[in-house]
Amino acid sequence: MNRKNKRLKLKSETLLTILLTLCVNSFNLQGQNIQNLPKPSIKQLQWQQMETIAFVHFSINTFTDKEWGYGNESPELFNPTNLDCRQWVKICKDAGMKGVILTAKHHDGFCLWPSKYTEYSVKNSPWKNGKGDLVREFADACKEFDMKMGLYLSPWDCNHPDYGKPEYNEYFKNQLEELLSNYGEVFEIWFDGANGGRGYYGTDKLHTRTIDKDYYNWSEFESVVKALQPNCIIHGGKIADIRWVGNEEGFAGETHWSTMLTSDKFDKNIPVKNQLNVGHENGTRWFPSETDVSMRPGWYYHNSENHKIKSLPKLLDIYYESVGRNSLLLLNLSPDKRGRIFTADSLRLLEWRRQLDLDFNENLIDGNASLIADNKEIFKNASDGNFQTYWKGDLEQPSFDIEFGEEKTFNRLLLQEFIAEGQRVKHFTVKGYTDNKWINIAQGTTIGYKRILRFSEVNASKIRIIIDESLAVPLISEVAVYNAPLVLSAPKIERNQSGLVNIISPDKSGKIFYTVDGSEPNNNSKEYTQPFLHDGDFT
Repeated sequence: MNRKNKRLKLKSETLLTILLTLCVNSFNLQGQNIQNLPKPSIKQLQWQQMETIAFVHFSINTFTDKEWGYGNESPELFNPTNLDCRQWVKICKDAGMKGVILTAKHHDGFCLWPSKYTEYSVKNSPWKNGKGDLVREFADACKEFDMKMGLYLSPWDCNHPDYGKPEYNEYFKNQLEELLSNYGEVFEIWFDGANGGRGYYGTDKLHTRTIDKDYYNWSEFESVVKALQPNCIIHGGKIADIRWVGNEEGFAGETHWSTMLTSDKFDKNIPVKNQLNVGHENGTRWFPSETDVSMRPGWYYHNSENHKIKSLPKLLDIYYESVGRNSLLLLNLSPDKRGRIFTADSLRLLEWRRQLDLDFNENLIDGNASLIADNKEIFKNASDGNFQTYWKGDLEQPSFDIEFGEEKTFNRLLLQEFIAEGQRVKHFTVKGYTDNKWINIAQGTTIGYKRILRFSEVNASKIRIIIDESLAVPLISEVAVYNAPLVLSAPKIERNQSGLVNIISPDKSGKIFYTVDGSEPNNNSKEYTQPFLHDGDFT
């Protein structure tokens, strides 16, 4: 069991009563044949349980101050002065990541390993007098720190003269075999979706080459992966096990299905990126999403971006809107020209991990739980910190109450489905019991592997979670309640052309109070709930 799951395990400090209740108002069980629900493979399930992994973009682009090269950049430019893959991997490990993916070859075609199929690699660079193998050093570091290793291999190659011709497929297959044969276990192979465009392609003239949708021999590439790395997850291409989330900003849709239709069944009236971001409720295959986003504006290191590292509140939003919305987070780091992660980046990443540890430090569902209803043994399985056990909501409208025995303060709710049997929940409602009445706290749509709701602090002695709508009988593997500390950061105040004032707080679970007469705001001041019109200054 990983460290995070350990944090979710029940403590034995206070008495908690969990009461299963029956509500009969509006539950809509779709009646879908359970046998037809798409389900994850073992490797897809294990992949999603990693939750957060790291991307590392480091190559010749690091030394040209570019994001994309054209394939004509001299290998002589690649010369990190203090390369330390151990530093990269250790920082990722300390930040709670479970794996790291390295850009072994980006679109420019430059290889970070001494490939025997091209001269455009580290073997013709001044780094270690051409004797270095960066992929080997990276693999060794992953092994040392017990981190899973992934590799990015761009199908597009702006350096190779055969790109766009049938012969290139053999070249790409050979490089894929090199990477999957010589460096140990690879948990994910990343094929980028950018393919074809401007480059030199082994000539002295910048020009454009395009390919059609059937150019790559995907079936042959898939055979290579399955033969050499049968447990490897494939990202990209027609053979993918997982999907891109549809943006590089770091968020999955609030409604987020791990199921998708095949591409020929997509709704032609909805942008493809939007469909990837939400998924398809009626999807016919299990196709979970990966949310890739960079700590900086770019993917590679640029000195001009040293002051543009994402803030702590922004990184927290990214976590809650990716992992907390049933996706896996792939967070990018950009080593500098030395070959080391810049100090400010590493400090921010570790600050992010410390804050997440605080957010999920204490599950308020603690103590010896008791159930005043049927299915006592089964329901305990939904709060035991074990993803392999679950509560089966076999009532017409499943709901359950969490009784604390005393009033508690909380602002986070974590729910997980037992997705080994498919994703089921379409909508749920959360209520709290306070002042002798039930109040609405929050609503959500999908749950999937993990759903984390953030809301303003609530004081309540009981929580009621109602499964309003589900594709099949819901299976809840985990429920947890937390009171995360506020991350205080100055709100941003904006006024649009119509004069509407908008106050934006980095912490979405906090409250904002303001005054318009110049006095100091306090808890008795007007609470900000929506943009408003005001002439003149305000506080």
